[in-house]
Amino acid sequence: MAMVGMIAGMALGFAGYFGGFGAFVLVAALGAIGFVVGRFLEGDLDLGDFFRTRENRRR
Repeated sequence: MAMVGMIAGMALGFAGYFGGFGAFVLVAALGAIGFVVGRFLEGDLDLGDFFRTRENRRR
C-alpha cells in the first residue's frame, strides 16, 4: 500500500507541476472516485453505507 500511495503522490505532484492547480484537483478527485469504486468492486464497501442515516448506523 505504501508503494501505491507513493505512486499516487507522484502523479498528483506531476499534475500540479505541469498542469497547475486545476489539474491537481482533477487528478485528486478522479483518484478518490477510483478508490471508492475499487473498494466497492472488491466487496470492502457496501453501497448502503453512503445512504444510511446516522440513526441506522448505530444499530
